[in-house]
Amino acid sequence: MKAMRYPAYGDSDVLAYEETGEPVAGAGQVVVRVAGTGFNMLDVAIRLGILRDAMPIRFPHTPNVDVSGVISAVGDGVTGWSVGDAVVAFLPATEPGAAAEYVVVPAKILAAAPRSGELADAAALPVAGLTAWQALFEYAELTAGQTVLVNGAGGGVGGFAVQLAKRAGATVTATASRRSQDRVRSYGADEVVDYTATPVLEAVAGRRFDIVLQLVRASAEETAQLAELVADGGVFVSTTTPGPDHVRTRNVMVRSDAAQLTDLVGLVDRGELVVDVVDRRPLTDLAAVHDAAAAGKLTGKTVLTP
Repeated sequence: MKAMRYPAYGDSDVLAYEETGEPVAGAGQVVVRVAGTGFNMLDVAIRLGILRDAMPIRFPHTPNVDVSGVISAVGDGVTGWSVGDAVVAFLPATEPGAAAEYVVVPAKILAAAPRSGELADAAALPVAGLTAWQALFEYAELTAGQTVLVNGAGGGVGGFAVQLAKRAGATVTATASRRSQDRVRSYGADEVVDYTATPVLEAVAGRRFDIVLQLVRASAEETAQLAELVADGGVFVSTTTPGPDHVRTRNVMVRSDAAQLTDLVGLVDRGELVVDVVDRRPLTDLAAVHDAAAAGKLTGKTVLTP
């Protein structure tokens, strides 16, 4: 089979599209024929070696932790899944990933793919959807009637966060660039701040929020200023730069959770959650996608197909 792999940590030019052996399902595993794989900045951080202590990998490494596809083989001891089932998953980051034609997946982390939409596009759901869900409901403990500021709503996590917060009964203020404003507004945001026209702190001056969800990489100083927007008793939740000590802060470490992913798929199938793919690219474009992300040129979710 063909796969994108890299032999060592480094810049995007270490990525190579090459022939490798087709994987075999072990006990408790299935093999998935990949329909799509979502890009995440986590993949860049792993490739650069930034997370080498927390997430050690074996070389050559096949990246990408988001996958959608169809089961092509089932290993010993697997129940509840059959060849031909359409599935999605958030893969273990230290194992060979989904930037390939086939990938081995532990059966316990699988969820049935949404019945609506393109199967490849479903790869945009696992990591971003689970990050948004866990940030809002586990870390922030969101309840109906609260006010939420989603800083970085134009990204994949931000889009799901706006939708989930609105569905939970929150009043949502979202930040997005001009190119993403209409899309973010369509998710139900009560207010969309174009940060390219007006700085966020200026646009919301004098206001406080029960939850500030920080999805944008920023300096410690900028993060501290954003944390000042948290109301008394509120919480600053960040997936990027850690918050300051003088406010209640939660730093998100997303985990794979098949039950939660199944719940998210259910929302998609009921029309209560939109999986919005902004760009679809061939897998051979993976290095270019990494470079575009590093340059801040990506918005929303990008899905790559073998």
